[in-house]
Amino acid sequence: MRRQPAFDRNPARDDSRLRAVVEDAAMGRWESAHELLTATGADWDRRIFRLQVLARAGARLTFADTWAQAEPRSPHALALLATVQALRSMARPRGHGSGPEMEEAWETCHAAGDALPADPTPYVVMLALLRYHSPDRDRQWRETVHSVWREVEERDPWNREAHHELLTYMFPDWHGVAGEMFHWAQERCAHVPRGMPLHTLPLVALAESHRMRMKKEGHRYGLTVHPWTDNPSTQQAWVNWWTYRAPSRPHAAFHEDANYLAHAMSFANQHRAVAEVFDAIGPYATDVPWSYCGDAQQLFARHRKWAVKGSAP
Repeated sequence: MRRQPAFDRNPARDDSRLRAVVEDAAMGRWESAHELLTATGADWDRRIFRLQVLARAGARLTFADTWAQAEPRSPHALALLATVQALRSMARPRGHGSGPEMEEAWETCHAAGDALPADPTPYVVMLALLRYHSPDRDRQWRETVHSVWREVEERDPWNREAHHELLTYMFPDWHGVAGEMFHWAQERCAHVPRGMPLHTLPLVALAESHRMRMKKEGHRYGLTVHPWTDNPSTQQAWVNWWTYRAPSRPHAAFHEDANYLAHAMSFANQHRAVAEVFDAIGPYATDVPWSYCGDAQQLFARHRKWAVKGSAP
């Protein structure tokens, strides 16, 4: 296991081209964003990841708006503007139904979809809008979620971000129940080809279940209870994703998924085996799910240290 560098909190992770474009965008220049998204092509996962990172900067700046005004038919400009508008709409309280900000973002999603029909991105943004603004467990809104989900499946049936968005919709703190959340995650994994990161979906559901119990029961539940111990989802994610993945071609959100796996294996006391996962993560520790069990950076560093020690000859 290589010597681990310090933590790197940049949301672009190891995407060096994206980092440079975000810096340009912060100065009001959108041309490099156009070049980057054009070069991304039909790698939908990376396109969505790059749009999300750019949108975080664009939500408080005007470069996305300026670009869309300069190139009103550009699918890249429209997809970014839709993502930015969605984030802005989420500044208002959740669960209040549609409002002017949501409707504006929704319309831009449709425009982006018309500009590039094969792109699932606008529909992923729609799923986020529906999750955030939907009144609590509203049946009509849920029907719209299913119709938007079908649009995603027609374009990219194993789209990572769409799956995570729909799973989050099913969290009990959003619009679902625990049984539905776990059942859907496991059902999807039964059909997902090996080597795909969607095999970590049950780990996401497991971490959310732990977070909810900590929130509701506090010290009565306690950190001494680890739902990851002897849970088959951890081994399934290791076998079906990690051992079959293509290490030389990590997907855009690799570090998020690898952190879920490292966290689950660490709390299952699989310190020797998890060493290579920590090695692949490098400096890109994520707050979630580590923060569900304490201080994220401290826990990550501690378990990484144990993994290094456990894997030593």
